[in-house]
Amino acid sequence: MLNRIALMLGITMLGVCQTTAEDWQATVEIPRLNVSEYHRPYVAIWIQDENRKCVANLAVWYQLTKSGEGEGTKWLPDLRQWWRRSGRSLQMPVDGVSSATRPAGKHELAFDDANQRFSKLPAGKYSLMVEASREVGGREVLELPFEWPSQTTQKLKAAGKEELGAITFVIPPSQ
Repeated sequence: MLNRIALMLGITMLGVCQTTAEDWQATVEIPRLNVSEYHRPYVAIWIQDENRKCVANLAVWYQLTKSGEGEGTKWLPDLRQWWRRSGRSLQMPVDGVSSATRPAGKHELAFDDANQRFSKLPAGKYSLMVEASREVGGREVLELPFEWPSQTTQKLKAAGKEELGAITFVIPPSQ
């Protein structure tokens, strides 16, 4: 049993160490709320251009399993901005984008800059968008504008007030 735990810990640590300075990195904090009925929020993270068109979906966290209340996709339209710009045209789940909801805490994401989502971005002004919506709760959207390509590392920060906590986004210089 201890060997399995050590092996899993080693694999996990190896995965953490694979993040490089060339990766696009995001940290999304989901605050712990003191409410009588708490449900994990649905969260969508995407990049939009200056015309507000979605150019890359980075992550969508939602209930993946069917519950007594139905399919988890039923409430994806509650992520209103993301839904209008991209979500309604997607067939969920999306490989490499969608995953289960996350508990309260800080969640780190890393994206390889060689990924087509980033390597094919034309020069211009963009925004990282983070939207959260929670059953029996509120909805919140944060926008972190940036320019691409970048000559230096860009470190963007924003802080939510209710459904989202601190958001950071680190963009490496273009190569």
